[in-house]
Amino acid sequence: MAVWALGDLEPHIDPSAFVHPDATVIGAVTIGPEASVWPQAVLRGDYGRITVGARTSIQDGSVIHATAELPTLIGADVTVGHLVHAECCTIEDGALLGSGSVVLHRVVVRRHAIVGAGAVVPNDTEVPERAMALGVPARIRPDAVDPERMIVPGVRNYVRNAARHRAELRRLA
Repeated sequence: MAVWALGDLEPHIDPSAFVHPDATVIGAVTIGPEASVWPQAVLRGDYGRITVGARTSIQDGSVIHATAELPTLIGADVTVGHLVHAECCTIEDGALLGSGSVVLHRVVVRRHAIVGAGAVVPNDTEVPERAMALGVPARIRPDAVDPERMIVPGVRNYVRNAARHRAELRRLA
């Protein structure tokens, strides 16, 4: 895996986390227990701090970044889908960012909320607990999420998949 220190900024990756060999982690990045970072994902903590909580998956091709003034904080049991761009935002425990979504500065995605695939959540938006943010720019649909049906199964699946990859992944060429 490509894990890089930048000056004094050094990643801290829990030993039970899975970071795919083709992912990139740079600088002030903390990755929690049983979290997973998948191929081509980039977590670039060169300017500011990025935290990824326990059992959170950062899926293929996603870009996570921060600035010196604004960290990116991703809680536990979060699913960050394929090709997500998340920068300078707070994603609370049990949320889901759908594939191809963009979550920008000072956005707060509350517990058990979903940002739909392809949605763009503009600066300073709050997605309330159990709400969905859909569209470009995202519009909020309150009380639309059943986390036990819509979020929890995916989190469990990615924890299992990361354990399988940690145990069985091997390079052939």
